[in-house]
Amino acid sequence: MKYRTILICFLLVITNFKLNAGNHSVLDIKESDFIVGQTDARVTIIAYESMSCSHCADFHNNTLPDIKSEYIDTGKVRFVFRDFPFNYPALAGSMIMRCVPGEVRYDYMNALYKLQKSWINREHSKTRSNLYKIMQSGGMQQDEFDSCLSDINLENDILEGVMNAQKEFDIRSTPSFIINGVLYSGNKNIKEFRQIIDKILSQ
Repeated sequence: MKYRTILICFLLVITNFKLNAGNHSVLDIKESDFIVGQTDARVTIIAYESMSCSHCADFHNNTLPDIKSEYIDTGKVRFVFRDFPFNYPALAGSMIMRCVPGEVRYDYMNALYKLQKSWINREHSKTRSNLYKIMQSGGMQQDEFDSCLSDINLENDILEGVMNAQKEFDIRSTPSFIINGVLYSGNKNIKEFRQIIDKILSQ
């Protein structure tokens, strides 16, 4: 019940947070976006994910490797990762990923999804402790970790992204994928992604 109360409060914060959302579309790729793939790829996939979401973990563990080898590494797809946290563990995971160097962020992100059950906890302090153990093994120091999770501007930027996605595409669940401007909600297997991507590439 305590965890459920915290979750509800967190969602209310996201819903009522007073931020200047600006006039840009979520389809606009920003410099701060984390992207893998070539900029001139014919297909752009914008993925909204929550680091604590089991369906997002399933996507990263079982589907994304095939998308990467078949479409991203071959220059056909540009993949954009966007944060859509539903609770504190997801927010902490998103924030810490923003503090990881871009060249290793993809590997760290996949590692956190693979280890999802080991670091997510109902108690915030345990989530932070377990998350730090993983990041420490990769070389992150305690002061860097604490500084990242206390960065209010970073937190606001993530929550602003959530609000923009809700406003423009009414995104309410994760994972959600915007593929060349069309929203596809819910996890998809590689066969479903192939159908969507190959149809666009054939046009």
